[in-house]
Amino acid sequence: MQRAIGVIDSGVGGLTVLNELVRQLPREKFIYFGDTLRSPYGSKSREEVQHYVFGVVKFLKTKIIKCLIIACNTATAYVYKELKRVLSIPVIGVIKPGARAAIKTTKNKNIGIIGTEGTINSGAYVKALTEIDPSVNVYPLACPTFVPMIESGIIKGKQVQDTVSKALKSYKYTNIDTLILGCTHYPIIKESIQNLFGNRIRVVSSAEETAKETSKLLDVLDLLESNITTKRSEHKFYTSGNLNQFAKLTKIIFQNEIDHIEKYKSQYNI
Repeated sequence: MQRAIGVIDSGVGGLTVLNELVRQLPREKFIYFGDTLRSPYGSKSREEVQHYVFGVVKFLKTKIIKCLIIACNTATAYVYKELKRVLSIPVIGVIKPGARAAIKTTKNKNIGIIGTEGTINSGAYVKALTEIDPSVNVYPLACPTFVPMIESGIIKGKQVQDTVSKALKSYKYTNIDTLILGCTHYPIIKESIQNLFGNRIRVVSSAEETAKETSKLLDVLDLLESNITTKRSEHKFYTSGNLNQFAKLTKIIFQNEIDHIEKYKSQYNI
């Protein structure tokens, strides 16, 4: 039986990571859980996020997954180490891959990082970046208005551009040349963020690096699927919140090539 790779996020943001995983690992089957009922995680306490994530993982374990991707920066910052310790399957977060992508990209070693309040306050990205290169200068900035806007389906247009411009205005006074999208929701509005800075700043996300790391790890552990390519319609998507809104955004990202989208009915105290 083909075992799936589980992917979890606080909402729809992790779909940007999943899309890259599907592109780089076309033979694999994925099960995605977006906890839109409790999104955003970034404004929640560490204890709340840990409780939510362990509940979601308990559900995914019933699906007999072979690997878990935490496609949420706040959850990675708060729960990654605990999940690595208690789970018998490989666990991959998005913070270290995102940091590696930024280090590869920067030319002047001045890196901005935007994320939720939880991710920024955790200091996880600053630690990850300076562990790779202690000489980098890091400019973290919390953007709490982004996730609620994206989760409500507002991903293009003047409102998005105005919100982005207001939130990121302080970066005009820095000399950063690289900006990490430290929340997996943010690539959904990457175009608006890039438009604000033009060619002056390279905008990077963790999706591509996370997919590369997953591929390498599964290869080393001999867990890669060797059967024929999995169709996108075979992947399964679950949400704890509004099914219609979740389905709308999912189909935009996956270009309608999906069939199984389901509202999760709680049995596992999530």
